[in-house]
Amino acid sequence: MKQEDTIRLLQECNAGIKMGVASIDEVIHRVENENFRTLLFTEKQTHENLGTETSQILYNYGDSGKEPNPVAKTMSWMKTNVKTAVEPGDSTIADLITDGCNMGVKSLHRYLNQYKDAEQNVKDIATRLIQSERNLTEGVAQYL
Repeated sequence: MKQEDTIRLLQECNAGIKMGVASIDEVIHRVENENFRTLLFTEKQTHENLGTETSQILYNYGDSGKEPNPVAKTMSWMKTNVKTAVEPGDSTIADLITDGCNMGVKSLHRYLNQYKDAEQNVKDIATRLIQSERNLTEGVAQYL
């Protein structure tokens, strides 16, 4: 059970990281404020580093990871593009990023509870990812 929970938690973290990186990529070129853009770029790098870490551990377990839910990914893309077309600007992007981070934190806590037998190092990765999402939420608050 421990190995199964470990792999499942890693898969969920990995899929969430991919979703987060894709979301940042979708909006970063639209950001007007240089400091805001730098914040997004920095957090994207943090997510990519965590993604590399999760992918490596999954590889060690003989698993290739998990892609984000295609419906969720499509809905996110649609929401981002419609909302930024109707209300362009940094405040709209900050709002979208905040919503995404809040959903990520909620999901990660759910997965930590669901896969409670996962190895501690993997739980630590999930916790670091949660902290990264919270840091991003706090960082973009000034642009709302």
